[in-house]
Amino acid sequence: MNRRNGWVAGGLVAIVLTMVGLSFAAVPLYSVFCRVTGFGGTTQRAVRGAGKTVDRTIEIRFNTDVNSELPWDFRPNQRSITLKIGETGIATFHAHNKGAVPIVGTAVYNVTPEKAGLYFDKIQCFCFTQQLLRPQESADLPVAFFVDPAIVKDRNLDEVTVITLSYTFYKAQSQAFGKAAQAGEAAPAAKPPAEAGSTPAALAAEPGVE
Repeated sequence: MNRRNGWVAGGLVAIVLTMVGLSFAAVPLYSVFCRVTGFGGTTQRAVRGAGKTVDRTIEIRFNTDVNSELPWDFRPNQRSITLKIGETGIATFHAHNKGAVPIVGTAVYNVTPEKAGLYFDKIQCFCFTQQLLRPQESADLPVAFFVDPAIVKDRNLDEVTVITLSYTFYKAQSQAFGKAAQAGEAAPAAKPPAEAGSTPAALAAEPGVE
C-alpha cells in the first residue's frame, strides 16, 4: 500500500511540475506561433529590405493610443504612406512626456487586417526597445518597414489595398531605467520588450515588476 501511495504522490508531483513548466513556456510558444502565422496581426522582423518591388501599391495607415497609466501624448507624424509592395517605407511618431518624472514606456503593436501581419516586415522600430522620456521631453520615434512581395501570391489578400499599423504605449513594468535617470545616475540600457510584445498580454509576462 505504501509503495502504491508513493507512486500516486510521485505522479501528482510530476503533473504539477509539468503544468508549471508549460505555464513558463506558454508566452514564448505563443510568440513563435504569432510570428510564424501572423496571428492577431503580429508583424514580422527583417534585417534588410525586400530587395525588389512589385508594380502594385498599398496604403499604410497609422493609428496610435496610450494606456491611461502613462501620461504621454503619442501620435503619428503622418496619417498614411502609399508605397509599392516591397518598397521600404519610413514613418515617425511623436511622443511627449507630460509628467513630472522620467518614465519608461513600451509599445505593443499589430496590423489590420490581421491576415496581413504575415507579410508586414519591420526592419527597425522604436517598439523593439523600451523608451525613456524625461519630464516634458519629446521625441520623434521612427519605424522602417516593407510589405513582403509574397503577398501578391496570396489570393486571400487580393482585396487588401490598405493596411493599418497600430501602436499602444504602456508604462513599462520596470521603471529602473527612469529612476536612474531621475537620480542623475548612469541609466542602465533600455531592454527590449518581452518577445511576445505585440500583444498587451505580453506585458504581464515582463520580468522586473515593481
